Amino acid sequence: MNRANLIRQLTDQFHLLTAKDIELSVRAILDEMACCLAKGGRIEIRGFGSFGLNYRPPRKGRNPKSGASVMIPAKYAPHFRAGKELRERVDIS
Repeated sequence: MNRANLIRQLTDQFHLLTAKDIELSVRAILDEMACCLAKGGRIEIRGFGSFGLNYRPPRKGRNPKSGASVMIPAKYAPHFRAGKELRERVDIS
């Protein structure tokens, strides 16, 4: 599912709201989540999961085209961990 599909499904489910209102709401939520992570924060949504940052230390890599060694700088990467309720709902076994 992408952002457009999410907006379309919410519009179909909530007839009292316009598509523009739902689009602004979805955009505001996602923008606020991105800003929180950019500031080094953590996001926890009960029953869904949590978003945080994982530190990746600098390391030596290789350029696949030339084979030359290159240093890859340290960085923070976003990380999602599913909550217990989401894991149970997704488990199809």
